[in-house]
Amino acid sequence: MYDYIIVGAGSAGCVLANRLSADPAVKVLLLEAGPSDWHPFIHMPAGIAKLVSRKGVNWNYNTAPVPTLGGRRLWWPRGRVLGGSSSINAMCYIRGHARDYDEWEQLGATGWNWDAVLPWFKHSESNSRGADALHGSDGPLAVSDLRYTNPVSQVFLDAAREAGFPASNDFNSLDQEGFGWYQVTQRNGARCSAATAYLRPVRARPNLRVITRATATRLVYEGDRVSGVAYSVAGRGIFCEGASREVILSGGAINSPQLLMLSGIGPADELRRLGIEPRTNLPGVGANLQDHLDICTLHKCTQPVTYDHTNDVSIALQYLFTRSGPGTSNIAESGGFLRTRLAEDERPDLQFHFVPAQLDDHGRHRLPGDGFTLHACALRPRSRGRLLLQSNNPLDALRIEPEYLTDSEGYDLKMLLEGVRVSREIFAQPAFDAYRGDEIFPGEDAVDDERLTQFIRDKAETIYHPVGTCRMGRSDDAQAVVDPELRVRGVDGLRVVDASVMPKLIGGNTNAPTIMIAERAADLIITAQSDR
Repeated sequence: MYDYIIVGAGSAGCVLANRLSADPAVKVLLLEAGPSDWHPFIHMPAGIAKLVSRKGVNWNYNTAPVPTLGGRRLWWPRGRVLGGSSSINAMCYIRGHARDYDEWEQLGATGWNWDAVLPWFKHSESNSRGADALHGSDGPLAVSDLRYTNPVSQVFLDAAREAGFPASNDFNSLDQEGFGWYQVTQRNGARCSAATAYLRPVRARPNLRVITRATATRLVYEGDRVSGVAYSVAGRGIFCEGASREVILSGGAINSPQLLMLSGIGPADELRRLGIEPRTNLPGVGANLQDHLDICTLHKCTQPVTYDHTNDVSIALQYLFTRSGPGTSNIAESGGFLRTRLAEDERPDLQFHFVPAQLDDHGRHRLPGDGFTLHACALRPRSRGRLLLQSNNPLDALRIEPEYLTDSEGYDLKMLLEGVRVSREIFAQPAFDAYRGDEIFPGEDAVDDERLTQFIRDKAETIYHPVGTCRMGRSDDAQAVVDPELRVRGVDGLRVVDASVMPKLIGGNTNAPTIMIAERAADLIITAQSDR
C-alpha cells in the first residue's frame, strides 16, 4: 500500500514524485508507460532532430482526419519516456502572459491568477542569469541561455529589427512582446528535462518506487473512492497497487482523460455506448481540447551554413567532450512574440520560432540543400476540439478531433494568414539578402488570400501544445472536470495534475506552465493532508 500513486512520469509527474516523497514517512509509486530516459539523443539538445524517428520514446498519436485541413491526419508526438514531453521537446522556457492566468481565474480557476502562480514559477526555476522579481535561481529546473547559436538565427533577429519589430531580452518579462533568443531548459549544455531536474536527484529514496513500461488500464475503487490503479508492464499481466491517500493522474492532455473514461468517469452516454458502466457523469472529460496550430514559411539558403549542412559525428564528439558547439543547440534558437493588428488586448497574439534548417512535416520529410524555416502560431485559438474513446480497450488510442479552424468568426484562419504575412515581411528585409534563396513554402505564386488559405489547409501542423481536456472550474460549471484544487468532481481520492487542467491555452509553450501547475498542486496536496 502506497500513500500516493502518480500515473505518468512526465513534466508534472516527476515534480509530484519529488515533492511528495520529500517526507520519508510518505510512500509514493510513480508509473510510467514508457522506458527510462537513457538514450543519449534525449540528453544532447540537438538530438531532438533524431528523436523524431524514435518510436520507443513517443506515443506517436495521429488525429482523426481534419476536414478543415484537407482531411489530413496530423501527427501529434507526445513523450512516452521518463520526463514525458520535456524529454523530447525543443526546451523553450516560456510562461505565457500574466493576463493569461488572470483569465484562468475569471474562468473559474480560483487561486490561479498571475500573482498566485508567479511564486511557483520562481520556486521551480534555477535561471543562469540569477534571481530577480520574476525569476528564481535555486529551483530544480535549470533555465539557461543557449551556448551555441547558428549565424542565421542572428540574421533573423537583425531582420526582425529592420522590419520595425521590438527586441526582447526576456520573453518571460511582464512585457512579452519582441524578438530575441529563447532561454532553454538546459544545464551545462545538456537537456534538463523534468526527469533530470526532479526525478533523478531523488530516485534512490527508499520511499519512492518508479516502474517504467507500466501502462495504467483502470482506476480501482472502494465504494465511491478511488483506492488504487490497475496496470500492465510491457503489455504483460495485470497488476494492482493501492493508494491510502490519493491517486494522481499526470498523463497529459490525452492520457489522463482516457484513463478517466476507461474507469467510468466522463460523458455517461458515450461510456455506455462502449460498454463502460458510468460511475461519475462528467461531460467535460475529453472536451475543451485546444492546441496551437502552426504554419511554416520556408526559404532556400544560398550559403551552406544551416543545420541542413552538418557533420553529425563531429557535432556529437564535440558535444561529448566539451559540452559545446551545435550539439547544445535546441535548433529553434530565436523567435518572438508579436501583437498584431488583430489583437484584442495588450497581449501578443502570434508566436514565432525560427529554425536555421528546412523543416517540412516536423522534419520527417527531408528537403535537399540548405534552408531556413519560420514557424508562426496563433496564441489564443478559438476553435475547440474533443477526445473520444474508440473502444473500452485501454491499449487502443483515443480518437483525437482537434477541430482546427472551426471557430464561427474565422478568427483562427485570419491569425495564421497574418502569421504568413509577417514571416514574409521579415524574410524580405536586407539582413537576409546574402542568404535568401527561393521561397519553398508557400511559394512565389501564393500571393492572394485564397491561395494562402489553401496553403494553410495543406501544410499547417501542431506545434505540440494540447491542453484543456480535464479543465478546472467552479462547482456550478457542468463542464469543469476538476475543482481549483485539481480534485476530480464527484470522486474521492483522485486528482488530475497536468496540462489537461488548463481552462485555456496560455500564450506560449506549455512545458513551464505544466511544471508550475505540479509545483502548486504538490503544495495543495501536502497542505490538505497536514490539515486532516
